[in-house]
Amino acid sequence: MPLLLVGALPSVSHAQDADALAKKLANPVASLISVPFQYNVDFNVGPYDGTQQKLNIQPVIPTSISSDWNLISRIITPVVYQNDVTGRSSSEFGLGDMNPEFFFSPKQPSAGGWIFGIGPTFLLPTATDKALGTEKWGAGPTGLALRQTDTGWTYGMLVNHIWSFAGNSKRNDISNTFLQPFLAKQFKGGRTLTVNIESTYDWKGKDWTVPINLMYSKVTKIGGQMISYQGGVRYYAEAPNHGPDWGLRFSLTLLFPEH
Repeated sequence: MPLLLVGALPSVSHAQDADALAKKLANPVASLISVPFQYNVDFNVGPYDGTQQKLNIQPVIPTSISSDWNLISRIITPVVYQNDVTGRSSSEFGLGDMNPEFFFSPKQPSAGGWIFGIGPTFLLPTATDKALGTEKWGAGPTGLALRQTDTGWTYGMLVNHIWSFAGNSKRNDISNTFLQPFLAKQFKGGRTLTVNIESTYDWKGKDWTVPINLMYSKVTKIGGQMISYQGGVRYYAEAPNHGPDWGLRFSLTLLFPEH
């Protein structure tokens, strides 16, 4: 998915809208409907130095459930194409396992300015090829805490843990902890520079996977549609045997702010 080339925002009001939306995008539990299309490609995957491409479609939908609380739903649906991963000259294409997440989040930050969210996360065995999924049902808790400053900084941590509880008995059981510390700096014009670590610890295999992402994003408007586009690079500081070395990320997010 190539980056979109767009011009400068045409008015001050659009610039202000872009800045406000960029700040909300840095907050995973903000009251903002968004539909990200996140393309990831990883290189040198597996013993045959294969390539894995993954498009994550992950709509984020906030719902007001009381005067004080929102429910934030995010359903991650991966579409995967990989070659030379399971064997030389091999290729697989199809859906991966879906990962729905739900966060109950207070509408207002705490007295100290912290924003919280907590809820369940699930793993659904929706992969159309056994090489693209786990063939396991899983569930567990997820939560995050973050703080946004008046100087444009956002920092915090997203965590979850998934245990498998059913599925193909011939496949390995799952017990994975995900830790994602993140730091973002917002600049005028809807621009944001973000670094995060999307680390996973596999308690069954006793392996860490630790990719570090550095990304640049910008909010703008095309026609009547507000969007965000993003590009970045990923380096694997730690990976299991035959894990990837590095990768790229590009994303396009459709934004639907309240009016």
